[in-house]
Amino acid sequence: MPSRILIITEKPSSARKIAYALDDSGSPRNAKYGKVSFYVADRGDDELVVVSAVGHLYSIEQEGGGWTYPVFGIKWTPTYTQSKRASYTKQYLDAITGLAQNMDGYVSACDYDQEGSLIAYNIIKHGIGDKALVKSRRMLYSTLTTKELVSAWGSMSSSLDFPVIAAGKARHEADWLFGINLSRALTISARSFIDYKKVLSIGRVQGPALKFVYDLEQSVQSFIPIPYWKVSAETVIDGITYSLEYEKPRLEREVHAKDVADACRGKTGKAVEIKTEESRTPPPPPFNLGDLQREAYRHFKMNPSATLEAAEKLYLGAYISYPRTESNKIPPSIDVKDILENLSKNPVYMVEVKELISQKRFRSRPGKGDDPAHPAIHPTGQKPRRLKPEEQRIYDLIVRRFLASLGKPLVQLKTDVTVDVNGHLFFMRGVLTQRQGWAQVYAPYYMSKDQHIPEIKKGQDIPVTKLSTRRQYTKPSPRYNASSLVRKMEQEKIGTKATRSNIVDTLYYRGYIKGQSIFVSELGEKIVETLERYCPEIIQVKLTRDLEEELEYIAAGNKDAETVFSDVVAELKPILTKFKENEIQIGRSMSNTIQNKPAEENIACCKICGHERVDTSVFCHRHHVAYANIEAGYQQWRYALGYQWLEYLEKLVKVSGSGNYAKEIITDILG
Repeated sequence: MPSRILIITEKPSSARKIAYALDDSGSPRNAKYGKVSFYVADRGDDELVVVSAVGHLYSIEQEGGGWTYPVFGIKWTPTYTQSKRASYTKQYLDAITGLAQNMDGYVSACDYDQEGSLIAYNIIKHGIGDKALVKSRRMLYSTLTTKELVSAWGSMSSSLDFPVIAAGKARHEADWLFGINLSRALTISARSFIDYKKVLSIGRVQGPALKFVYDLEQSVQSFIPIPYWKVSAETVIDGITYSLEYEKPRLEREVHAKDVADACRGKTGKAVEIKTEESRTPPPPPFNLGDLQREAYRHFKMNPSATLEAAEKLYLGAYISYPRTESNKIPPSIDVKDILENLSKNPVYMVEVKELISQKRFRSRPGKGDDPAHPAIHPTGQKPRRLKPEEQRIYDLIVRRFLASLGKPLVQLKTDVTVDVNGHLFFMRGVLTQRQGWAQVYAPYYMSKDQHIPEIKKGQDIPVTKLSTRRQYTKPSPRYNASSLVRKMEQEKIGTKATRSNIVDTLYYRGYIKGQSIFVSELGEKIVETLERYCPEIIQVKLTRDLEEELEYIAAGNKDAETVFSDVVAELKPILTKFKENEIQIGRSMSNTIQNKPAEENIACCKICGHERVDTSVFCHRHHVAYANIEAGYQQWRYALGYQWLEYLEKLVKVSGSGNYAKEIITDILG
């Protein structure tokens, strides 16, 4: 019997792709409901009405009024009722609910992740009605190609993906509870002392992410560079200069460096051992989202959000697979040969692709990343049209990485010559590429450098024509950039592949972090220090990581979402109670920072900066740590150079890399 089926997509462009893929003639009818476009496709005897949402049409708000905390009563309501900026979403919700009348079935065809599943579920449940849920199915796909969409339609599930929906709903509700309650607690505390219009926001993922930056900044500002020495040498053979690498990468004492120089400068050594071996570097796996974001930052300096935005546009154009994936694997179900044959029609990749086809290289090297919903990011084979420059760069990076993952290993011949110079060992190292393999197609983004050395025989004399020793200093860990901060969140398993870059953007927007080489602002510091003192759980990884695990259990159908929600409320209540009890102290501290005021007169202050000092010290926490580092560093400087205390301080304050907190203390000591 013919049926009328409503298909709900996440974005207008995907609605168009799906309608054209599923219509028997490839030419669905285009119509409008108000100002919203939709499509009517004929498939067999069925009539398919394809209409799009524009992201979340339903969002969370509190039950009852009042800008206060704690708040635990929540409800899902149309997004347009909560924000004027979202008023445009009303026409899409009206279109979907209007078109939903007299339908025989409903299909969720939003992106296959927790967000997409929740978007369609909320529209069907709250907009159309609970009765529609039992007549709803889920269409799953990773690319918007006609071939995959037709296949996805034929293999639709008989119901919605309720465990995934439950996990997405629980994530939104938990994030809302943490974000609203903690942000209001901070803001209300500050506003009790000053007229402050902005909102001091914090959340369960924002907190630990900000703490990562804070901890690294404290380390940088308290850092004490330690001296060491490097020995560099050269030899000339047949008129060509070659480097000799000393056996120890660094020496800890100046006298040791002088001993090496006295023993080896101007001397002639002998080649005592020659090792030659073949090195095979396997191809890299195809990208998951995190890897793509890091590689794009490394080569193009694109921040993670910009990379994701470009990748999503490529996905909506059906040029690549779904980018929000953690997988580095291409499953056997994907027709790699077909993708290559289509890519071979693109003159940019034709030569490399035809070589892979001729060698029957159709199996990609898998990586460690897994994702139950989507494969690694890969091209579909369709040739892009009218790409923006940033989209073209990301597309080329994805294609070449995919092709590289199919390639043969990079084969190099590595030679190490050990040279004995008066009892000290030096190394002459050579690298010669024998087969480029995967590196040939990935060449714009990977360069295998050869290092030529002459043919050396065992026992051959090797003159040391130049030798120098140079004092250097250890350096602090580099500050995070947007890419490495996302990587840290990924390593610590907080946030999701879809939200991590947004968290970084939020920290910038709120003024908690600044700069491309990220440092924490004064306000960001005070947020962390306040939370660390009164509710440290919020900025610790454990709370957030544990909740992520709970959400995974929900998505797998192994945990009840209501239980997790109750657990979140139970965890928040004592935290907020403690916040309430200390609201005056917190408010005074936050307001002083906002107004750039020193600590209150009745509080013992740091002799350097005026901040509240720690017990049994004349310094605040940051300067207390820096002073401890200065004392520890002195022992190493004294061993390395024989310096006395004042001589050490006078030199240390001038060394690049010395932390500002340390310099402030030294300046105070030296007067």
